[in-house]
Parts: sequence; structure tokens; C-alpha cells
Amino acid sequence: MPVDRLLHTACYRRRAFLGLALTGALGLAARAADDAAALPPSPDDHFVFLSGPKKQQVVLVEDLALGGPQIQAFPAAPDGTVRNASRLNLVVLARFDPAALTDETRAHAADGVVAYSAICTHQGCPVNMWSKDRKGFVCSCHGSVFDPFNGGEVIVGPAPRSLPALALKVKDGVIVVAATFSGRVGVTPA
Repeated sequence: MPVDRLLHTACYRRRAFLGLALTGALGLAARAADDAAALPPSPDDHFVFLSGPKKQQVVLVEDLALGGPQIQAFPAAPDGTVRNASRLNLVVLARFDPAALTDETRAHAADGVVAYSAICTHQGCPVNMWSKDRKGFVCSCHGSVFDPFNGGEVIVGPAPRSLPALALKVKDGVIVVAATFSGRVGVTPA
């Protein structure tokens, strides 16, 4: 085989190898980003709106109406990766007068802002409605009502347990995760 043909073949193989290596590296980077998006809320994550005119924007304390209703949000890592690859990461945020919160709830709250899992403990439906009369979060599937003032406790079933809470802090008006969920998110195993 002529020398220039051998050189051409060697260059082709090297380019093919580098292309495969680059494709693999890009695949790993994409997988790492997907993995980060699936991780549960972690300390120092902030929150972004799930929907509406501020969709994907950072949630500030001032964005939450005092006294409810709640908004739905996903946590976002400090690098901006939104942790929305798992529905179990969906959170409800609401703001209340800190004096109206129980001591335990106030310990998890920041500036009166509380955060709970937005996944009902009954059958995993979204907790996405507000009951003005009961001042509670409502599951849209089976009507369980949860008390945001008292640790996400069940006011009306069929949910078998409270919503897990997230401890919060506030940095420059931004709501930030201070600690992981207080309990298991989602349905209670049978």
C-alpha cells in the first residue's frame, strides 16, 4: 500500500477514534446533567417557578403572597441546573406570618416561608390547590388537605401522613434549601 494511503488510513482511524471518544464524553456530560436534574433538593439549591409568567425564574420571598396560596416550584442547583427530571422534586412554597406557625414549622421556615413536597402521601397526586376555608394545601385527586402551619399535617384524608418539609433559609431575598426533606417523599409503601 502506498505511504500516502497508509497515512490517510491512519488519520481516518485517529479521527474516528477521537470522534467516538468525544461522542462518549458528550454523552457522559449529558448523563451527568440528567443525573443532577434528578437529584432531590439539596442544601444551597434555590427554587424556580414551575409555570406561569415567571416560569423558570428564581422565586423570591416577595413573590409569595402573605397568607397563601402556595406556588409550585422546582429546586435548582447553584449552577442553575433545574432539578425537574423527577416529579418527586416538585415543591410547594407559601408565606405566612411566622407567629402563626407552630414552633416545629417555624424552625424549618425562613421569613415565614414554608416548603413542602408537592406529592401527596396518599397516591402520589399533585398537591396543587389551596383551600381558603381550611387554610391548607389540597391534593387535586382525592381531596386530602394538609396544614402548612403545622408541619404539613393531614387535616382531611385519605392521605396517611404529613407532607415532608424542607428546611429553608433566605439569601438576598432568594429562598434557598437549608436541609433535605424531613421524611420520605411520595406514597407510603404498603
